[in-house]
Amino acid sequence: MGTTWGTIGGVFGVSLGVTVLVVVMFSLGVAAWARAGGGIPRHGARRGRLDTVATAAAVVCFAACLAIAAYGIDLIVPG
Repeated sequence: MGTTWGTIGGVFGVSLGVTVLVVVMFSLGVAAWARAGGGIPRHGARRGRLDTVATAAAVVCFAACLAIAAYGIDLIVPG
């Protein structure tokens, strides 16, 4: 039984790519959430269109991170 280095390299590459993807998505989510004011209207002012778009983008980024993490846990935990 030998070691298939190509397969190990492929697993490493995919793992590195998914890790970078999750970090970038989470960072974009935090940046969008901060741009939206953290979900709190500014001093009683109405929320503008850009605040709503930024909040939606943050929610989408966080949901993508959660979906990737849930899929990884589903792969690991026998079911």
